[in-house]
Amino acid sequence: MITGHSNLRADAGDKRRGFRQRLLGWYERNRRDLPWRQNRNPYGVWLSEIMLQQTRVAAVLEHYQKFLRRFSTVEKLAAARESSVLAAWSGLGYYRRARMLHAAARKIVSEHTGKVPASAKELRGLPGIGRHTAAAIASIAFGEPAAVVDGNVKRVLGRVVGQNLAGQELWQTAEELLSPQRPGDFNQAMMELGATVCLPRHPRCLMCPVFDLCATRGVLEEQRGRTRQKKRQIHYAFDRRNGSVFLVQRRKDASLMPGMWELPEIADKNGTGEVWLTLRHSISVTDYVVRAMRGRVPDGTEGRWVAKGRVARLPLTGLARKILRAAKVI
Repeated sequence: MITGHSNLRADAGDKRRGFRQRLLGWYERNRRDLPWRQNRNPYGVWLSEIMLQQTRVAAVLEHYQKFLRRFSTVEKLAAARESSVLAAWSGLGYYRRARMLHAAARKIVSEHTGKVPASAKELRGLPGIGRHTAAAIASIAFGEPAAVVDGNVKRVLGRVVGQNLAGQELWQTAEELLSPQRPGDFNQAMMELGATVCLPRHPRCLMCPVFDLCATRGVLEEQRGRTRQKKRQIHYAFDRRNGSVFLVQRRKDASLMPGMWELPEIADKNGTGEVWLTLRHSISVTDYVVRAMRGRVPDGTEGRWVAKGRVARLPLTGLARKILRAAKVI
């Protein structure tokens, strides 16, 4: 049930209806024009939700339509080689999502006649789809009244009811507030509010459509452990000859980005050539200072020469893509 000191407690039915009406009205006027909102195609909705996991909207915008042009249907995605899917995903990071997307497409084709399942329960049976993603797809594409809870929604709900919610209490609160008539729009509106107005550090309360129904007015302290970022320096060899670049492939059993292609990492910069590029790159809780050395790859390095025209077709790590773009290879 909805708890805390929120104004939603009194005359709960009327307050909730008012909350829904205000939020949905605001969403209709202010929602961002995003390509996956142009229709409710289940495949497009599913793809967008997977891409948006742990990734900013701006980054997804660069890849979404490009990916759809290459794999325009579930059947085409299912029939593709994994390396082709990873290459199209390159730059988005968290490549396990691409592998799970590919596996799910094959399961949809083999077990669901090529149709994305319409219920959250069925969707959770697919690789890479958890409770939030299943609810998002089912509500947006099929109108199922299933509430979503991501980081943005959790923050909005916590501030509205005046408590740091977690576990089943969090999900129950989201379900109670959900609009049963327009669940897809309501879910998107909650996520949109958290992403653009109810911000983590500096909420724009004066722009909030439900400001007077909020218990905390944006001042609820979120309970979170602060993760200390690790610092690391890393060096790569950039060796280009006769229109080809020397690349190496991560082991298939590597814990991080298995099978992806990158520049060969070298122990340090001594004796390997000149530093021609320095950049910063973050992966999870590690901040890297990256230096690319122009020169010959150390003897004994296992890899292969790849023609410039073929490099972009390989599944590259995000860092390799950054370096190769700076070098105008891709």
